[in-house]
Amino acid sequence: MVADVLGQSLADSLLAVSVFVVAFIVLYLVGKLTVQPLINRLLERKDVEKHARTPLLKITRFLIVFVALAAAFAVAGYGNLVMSLATIAAAATLAVGLALQNVIRNFVSGVFIYVEKPFKIGDWIEWEGNSGIVEDISLRVTRVRTFDSELLTVPNSELTENVVKNPVDDNQLRLKFVFGIGYGDDIDKATDIIIEEAEAHDGILNDPAPSVRVHELADSYVGLQSRVWIQDPTRADYVKTRSEYVGAVKKRFDEEDIEIPFPQRDLSGVVETRGTDGERVGEE
Repeated sequence: MVADVLGQSLADSLLAVSVFVVAFIVLYLVGKLTVQPLINRLLERKDVEKHARTPLLKITRFLIVFVALAAAFAVAGYGNLVMSLATIAAAATLAVGLALQNVIRNFVSGVFIYVEKPFKIGDWIEWEGNSGIVEDISLRVTRVRTFDSELLTVPNSELTENVVKNPVDDNQLRLKFVFGIGYGDDIDKATDIIIEEAEAHDGILNDPAPSVRVHELADSYVGLQSRVWIQDPTRADYVKTRSEYVGAVKKRFDEEDIEIPFPQRDLSGVVETRGTDGERVGEE
């Protein structure tokens, strides 16, 4: 009698284990062959970079395994075990979430960067007083090479929670420079020179056209602000074009006798002069 009971119990256990194994394999294969390709196609449709798809697909495979295990336990009749696993998984998720808040925030920010594309690899960006060229974007950090050849590893949350400027998002960059001329100089003549030198430079676009406006009336000069556009510039192109353009305008100003004033200060007071014997000679 006892042997029959033990035999029946063993048979039931073997059947439950067999059902669990078969159910897990079937559910895992179904998930792997359907859900994973579906997620992969969705990421491709969203133009998510290949190196970003890899960790997302790994997370998908982990979820497929977890769901297959839970469902297989339920099919095999281990309902209480499934509840225990769910409780443990919930507690573990909460603990991990609290311990890895910054990592999770940066991960979510990385997903937003890939989906919304505020910038991409190779772009020149500026944020919080920093600037440089984006070299790599991962799901946790973005690596930016500064114009001093320093590599900044920036948490993604810093780039999604603050204002990020992309000066060349439309493959054009506006260059502004204020030229100072003397109060006695001809503003119209100086304006013509500034525009002519912009139109003569190969690196400056004619559309949008260069423009000049009176910017300020300073203590020692009249400021004329020039606005020109550069096509698809790198930082090196920007610096080179700006230097050549400003230099050309300065040269023309010199040729046309247009003054570029420098600040002057008037000093007042009394200056005493003394002889070699220390006696005061006079004052001015």
